[in-house]
Amino acid sequence: MVRRWLGLLYVQVLIAIVLGVLVGAIWPATGAALKPLGDGFVKLIKLVIAPVVFCTVVHGIASVREASKVGRVGLKAILYFEVVSTFALAIGLIVAKVFRTGQGFNIDPSQLDARAVQGFTQKAQGDSLVAHLMGIIPDTFFEAFVNGDLLQVLFIAVLTGFAINALPERARVPVAHAVDQMAAIFFGIVGIVVKAAPVGAFGAMAFTIGQYGIGSLLRLGELVATFYITAALFVLLVLGSIARFCGFSILRFINYIREELLIVLGTSSSESVLPQIMRKMERLGCSPNVVGLTVPLGYSFNLDGTNIYMTLATMFLAYATNTPLTLGQELTILLVAMLTSKGASGVTGAGFITLAATLSVIPDIPIAALAVLIGIDKFMSECRALTNLIGNGVACVAISRWEGELHPEQLRSELARGPHSHIVDDAVPAPARGAAE
Repeated sequence: MVRRWLGLLYVQVLIAIVLGVLVGAIWPATGAALKPLGDGFVKLIKLVIAPVVFCTVVHGIASVREASKVGRVGLKAILYFEVVSTFALAIGLIVAKVFRTGQGFNIDPSQLDARAVQGFTQKAQGDSLVAHLMGIIPDTFFEAFVNGDLLQVLFIAVLTGFAINALPERARVPVAHAVDQMAAIFFGIVGIVVKAAPVGAFGAMAFTIGQYGIGSLLRLGELVATFYITAALFVLLVLGSIARFCGFSILRFINYIREELLIVLGTSSSESVLPQIMRKMERLGCSPNVVGLTVPLGYSFNLDGTNIYMTLATMFLAYATNTPLTLGQELTILLVAMLTSKGASGVTGAGFITLAATLSVIPDIPIAALAVLIGIDKFMSECRALTNLIGNGVACVAISRWEGELHPEQLRSELARGPHSHIVDDAVPAPARGAAE
């Protein structure tokens, strides 16, 4: 019995996280030195993210005979993402105003080390709407794969998918089938890489605790606790309501993707489970075409956890530095955050950069105040990534139902059975679906 449980990957990841915390707390220097283990695992996963997204999106578009259907699904996805993201931003803003998190800190920005946030503010500079839109277009076809920019990969994948879709039937079917076979190869690579998930989670958690210490979490525990509670309420109430409307329980859904959630908890990166979550959405009865388009798109446009963090952290810094904000400025924060959050990936640090970009439009809040968040951002990043993953999973089911391509019986039976196979099996490629699906 014990051997069977230890053979499950999510149990191994959970044990690795606990051991990582212990090593980081008892031997901080050793824990900090284990950072390459976590970084290496994330890099291995990111190695195949771009080709997996490219092949999946291309196949999803190319296998749909009616190109208008792709546009319809994309528009529904964007509409859903914007509505739910606005809820997330508004909830973060409301919670911050109700509890006035940060009030009483009386932080003097002149006493902070502005150099500590210089790297983040430099990356945030020039992140205007025009620059953001131009950044979606890569200089060359292969630059998107070299840089691993998910928005650029989506852009060229959509172009390629429509180009294949326009081919004569005798050419379209074999080309789309070949793309699907390439996707199977990359999913096979993922199946090999995820076996190292416990090692990656161990190294990442040991580094976090060893480098920043548990004390860094306690010193700003109020903000961390507020963020985690707000994110939990968002998942249970907002996403829970959407899930109930779609005919399933949010708690059962969370249990179903618990392996992926544990890996995200250990690596602070929702990208580390992108291929696996796509396979699980198909197992739940979502249409492969909808999954192939909405899940990768959601990783750039449906970042619920990042949205909550941005408004909550911005208001925290305003209260902490005794900076009064007008209603107009608060609404500006809301609107700007809707733009700056788009395209932020699930990798650690992206949320911090977008926060810097958001603060740049409210000069009343000193940008140097970001320095107080550096020590706890790693802990916040984990919650951002977890919330983003759950939100994208629920979005995929909701859009599949909206599109009329969800199998309710399969959804209910899969959730009732739970994660009957561990994450390695989820990463093993399914049989080719065919190009005429």
